[in-house]
Amino acid sequence: MAIAVNGGSGNGRRRFHGTSALSDINVTPFVDVVLVLLVIFMMTAHVMEFGIEIDVPKTKYVSDSAKELPVINLTREGGLYLNEKAVNINELNAILQSRFRGQAVYVRADRGCLWEPIAAVLSELREARITVNMVTQPEDSADKRRR
Repeated sequence: MAIAVNGGSGNGRRRFHGTSALSDINVTPFVDVVLVLLVIFMMTAHVMEFGIEIDVPKTKYVSDSAKELPVINLTREGGLYLNEKAVNINELNAILQSRFRGQAVYVRADRGCLWEPIAAVLSELREARITVNMVTQPEDSADKRRR
């Protein structure tokens, strides 16, 4: 017994009566998924940045080495943080001596920060005989053209 598909011999009835196969792709589910992913990335993009918002000054030369070192953050409002934990400047020397003896420290100060808190932190670090690395941001070529 043989089975003819779509009227194989021409004598039987045709199932589709001359219509072609459906070849359109439904892109609606694809667009839905892309839009959901876009919303997720837009909402989580700011979380991927460093926790404390500091606008560091720009310089021509920035060191490429990024060692895992303690970071002292000075905010525009005058807040002092060791890594992401708030600290008192009077306790800074003791904390650095106990936790980070012999390690260099990064100082990351907002460009709008007053000079007095920066000088006080640098004085404490010098008193503790700790090597200081200042964090800066490289200048873009677009920034050079604007000046």
